[in-house]
Amino acid sequence: MLRHRAQRNQTLTLSDTERHELSAQLKFLKEPATREEIEDKILCQDVLKALPLIPEACADLLIIDPPYNHSISFGWSQFKQQQSSQYEEYLRTWLPQAVKLLKPNGSIYVCADWKSSASVQRVLEECGITLMNRITWQREKGRGAQRNWKNAMEDIWFGVRNPKDYYFDLESVKLRRHVKAPYRQDGQPKDWQQTEDGDKYRATCPPNYWNDCDPTNAMDDLVVPFWSMPENTDHPTQKPEKLIAKLILASCPKGGLVIDPFLGSGTTGVVARKLD
Repeated sequence: MLRHRAQRNQTLTLSDTERHELSAQLKFLKEPATREEIEDKILCQDVLKALPLIPEACADLLIIDPPYNHSISFGWSQFKQQQSSQYEEYLRTWLPQAVKLLKPNGSIYVCADWKSSASVQRVLEECGITLMNRITWQREKGRGAQRNWKNAMEDIWFGVRNPKDYYFDLESVKLRRHVKAPYRQDGQPKDWQQTEDGDKYRATCPPNYWNDCDPTNAMDDLVVPFWSMPENTDHPTQKPEKLIAKLILASCPKGGLVIDPFLGSGTTGVVARKLD
């Protein structure tokens, strides 16, 4: 179906011939697979059928952006809003199996909104995941509301299998903050550095609050406003590449394996490839 798209929309429209050629490159598991058989692949099938066929303890990182507890449809996929107890039962149909894919020192990030966040927390803990933090992402998107507050926040739960042994590369996600009143000691910069362009900055630990609307004076904050993503597609709940990049940079070593059971627009796969 032809439709008008914004100039920067990156959605690919395939011919029947291209569809046939592409489908031959997609992986469909019929029996238990090895890591080599799933590595660098898109598995195109029902997540409930695919997860049991993926080898356990193979993934360094799980990034999961499941359907939130809203009624929504996209393409041939539909999800109907449920009671919280029913939504938790839905999570239990696949989340425990997904957790089994993590290495003993692996990490997991699960996205949620205010309606689904408490359910995600409870089921993650049931699966033996130690929750390390809850990231709050304020995104510059969301419809205004006449008799309610605009919903512009999402949660990203960060958990690990073993809180005493997990990968986290702090240096790769530190933020550079502008220094407005640089202090010197014995003539040398104290707790700040200077770029070749003369900008003065201080490298700081990243917080668990990511704000698209106000980068809080950060020089190299990786998150960008949703509406300005150059990789925009028709997908209704697409995450920015730079948001996914922060998760991968922090929690997966080069050459590691990232699994996303709800691939959506393909963002996680694209970013994992870009970051090796």
